[in-house]
Formats: sequence, structure tokens, C-alpha cells
Amino acid sequence: MSTMTASPMPTIRSRVSCTDPPRGLCRLGMMMAAVIGLPGCINAYYQAPRTALDERVYASFYPYFAEYCAVSEFNKKKGVGVGVDLEGGGPGGHSVFYLNGACRVRDAGYPVLTLCSESADGMAGRGVGLSVNDHYANANWTATEGRDFFYHGALAPGEGLTSASYARTQQEAKAAGILDGVVFHSEALAPKPADMSSTDYMYAISVATDYAIDLARDRFCARVPLDRSKMEIIVRYLNALNEPYRTGQKEFHWNVLRDNCAYVAHNALAMVSVWPELSPDRPLLIAAFDFPVPKNEFVNLMRRTNDMPIADPDTLYDDEIDRVALLQQGWIATEPGALAEARPAVQPNELYNTHLRLIFYDEPIFGHYQERFDRIFAEPRYTDLAANLRYFSQLYTAILARSQMLPPGMSAARTAFYQLYYDRIAHQKADVDAKLARLSRGAG
Repeated sequence: MSTMTASPMPTIRSRVSCTDPPRGLCRLGMMMAAVIGLPGCINAYYQAPRTALDERVYASFYPYFAEYCAVSEFNKKKGVGVGVDLEGGGPGGHSVFYLNGACRVRDAGYPVLTLCSESADGMAGRGVGLSVNDHYANANWTATEGRDFFYHGALAPGEGLTSASYARTQQEAKAAGILDGVVFHSEALAPKPADMSSTDYMYAISVATDYAIDLARDRFCARVPLDRSKMEIIVRYLNALNEPYRTGQKEFHWNVLRDNCAYVAHNALAMVSVWPELSPDRPLLIAAFDFPVPKNEFVNLMRRTNDMPIADPDTLYDDEIDRVALLQQGWIATEPGALAEARPAVQPNELYNTHLRLIFYDEPIFGHYQERFDRIFAEPRYTDLAANLRYFSQLYTAILARSQMLPPGMSAARTAFYQLYYDRIAHQKADVDAKLARLSRGAG
């Protein structure tokens, strides 16, 4: 497989093959439809087996990780809940970004991140979930503390969604101050019922989009193991991203092509050399043919972290992103522990319909996204920790079994890269075998 120097982006088409015309990407809408037409919409409904990871074991191996999730539309039942009937967007869906090992600064009165303190109890579930929403005027992203609440709200394990648990989730979100300091655009508040406070309405239109995602949406998540130093880079980037909105220097305006919900996660990962950055300031015509789409990004990230040709150091060296990642940050993006997880919306569900759409934007006849997606959930190495570690152990063994004599006539720069490459492979081989041994002993 050739090196992916940038995440493959959708081929724009003027026809739609979905049952219903898409109304939204990142909740509000694919406004590009009015400008340049839409690509084909491929397999809009939940198409993966339910998978789940043992959070305690995973976090004991990888206490710092990023998790990008493509999440479906939501479809609220009429006449239920708090009396607010909300559009669920279209099959383009939404995306969210969870960071294990990053915590919210609780007394900041605004979404600000810091690294979590180390804990003897481990790092499982200790993190923040980020969401981007066109409602925000003075923030690019908001942060919800705690993995469980970010995804599941106040529901107990196995509990269905009822009006009571829905209201309880919103009350706990308010108590946590998820939206403290965040100002919504006036047009987002315009539909507020007269007998409802602005704060209550803000939390009502944010549930299942900015927090408690599983209450209404299917999700497909891709994990990227990091270390503390890389998480610190991401935290600094995200705080700097919000700062001009916090200080009033800028007002945030969501844009489907140049600043949609997937940009924050994509560019945060670019800061640690997972892939190239996508600037929101790019010309519109360029952005129209090269913008992140939630479900596409899930596949792109899984491929980037699992399927680069890491057995070929020359190919890695010739890719600028891979070269910088190893020379400056000491890693290769395709490494053990990058796993996928698929979870459907909560059932039983009194408030939301659960037959939901999330499409690929792809060439409808010759596109490859569905094939790549299906492979992720068909091969255990993409979803099962033990299978993933075994795969990389075998791959590293094969790499190290080759002659490590450097080809003659190489430049000093390439020679230095080769030496770092083999050192990294040997280090990862020892680490992955140690993790396999821990798993075989039943230890987390």
C-alpha cells in the first residue's frame, strides 16, 4: 500500500444516492449542496458490529490517547422530552474528539484544558470530550469532563433512555458547567420557548451533540495512542485555538467547508504528525475538494494508524510527515494500539429514533470507503487489543529479521533516519511483547 501523505478526500459528484437528500454535515447541513453539488452517499445506516474495549486494560497500556468519533445524525421523536423539537441534521452526521489524559480546568469559567495529574488508580475514563457546534459565538470547541458522561450521559450501564434519565443528564451537565462562559449566537437561541430559560435551552439543544453522544447517535471511533508529551502538544494547540474567541478578538462562525466539526480533531492530530494540517483559511475552491468528512475521517485515521507501509523505511523517509514524526517526535503513526470501536445509540429509547444514517462522501461507483470500512470491522486486529498486538509483534519480527546493513552511498540525513527507524522498531517490538505477556497473565 502506498504511503498516505494526506487523508484521502471525497470526490465531488452532482448526484445523491441516499434515500433522502442530505440536510447536514456536522448537524446543520451540507451547505455545499447549493454551491458545488454532492458526492455519492454510500451505506447510510449503521453497518458495523457492536464492539467495545476494556477501558481499564486499555488505559493501563495506553494512558494517553486521542479518540476521534464519527457520529450519525439524530432523529428525535415528536412530542417527547422537554418540549423542544430539534432537527437532527442529515446523514453527513457529526464528529467529536475525546482525549484521555487531558482534563478541564474546572475554575476557569470557560473551556480550558490541562494535562490530568497522574493517579495510582489509573487513567481509565479520565479525559475530556470535545465538540464543535455552529451555536457557539465565543468558542471553537467545548469540553465535557469524563469519558462516561461525554458518551453516555447520566445513564447507568444497560439503562435505556427515558424522559427522566434525559432530564437527569441535562441537570448533571449544567452542574458540571460544560457550557460555562460559552455564548451562543442569537439565532441559535431564537426558537427558545418563552417559558424556558436560556441556560436550559442551551443544554437542551446541546445534548447528544456536545455531550451524552450515545443518547441519540451511533458512533464509530478510532483511537490513537499517544504519550504525555504529545498530549501536551495537543492541549496547547486546542487552548490556543479557543483563545481569540475567549478574549473577543474573533467571533466563531462554523463553516462546512473550511471550519466544520472535524477540523479540530484533524488538526490537533496534525500537531503530532499523524497527517498534514488542513488550514481553515484555504481558498474556498480548494477547501471544497479537500475538507474532512466525519465518516471518511474515521476510515482515513484507521488506515493512517494501522496500514502505512512501515516495513519500508525509504517510503517513510520520502513522506515528509512520516519523516518529521520520527526525526522530531520519535514515533511512527502506524503503531500498536490504534483500535476502532463501534457503538449504536442507546436502546430502548423513548426520545429518539434509532434507525440512523451516517454516510460516506465518495465516488458512488468506484469509491473505496465502504470496502475499507468493512475491512476494519472484519479483521480483528483493528478492533481487538490482543489481535492488534500480535499483528504488530509479527510485523516487527519480520522487519528486524532483515539485514539492517545500511545501503551504501546514503546521505547523512537518510542514514540518521534509518538508525532511528530501526531503534524505534526494536523498542516497539520489546514493548508490544511485554504487553502481550501481561495480557496472557490476565493483568491490565
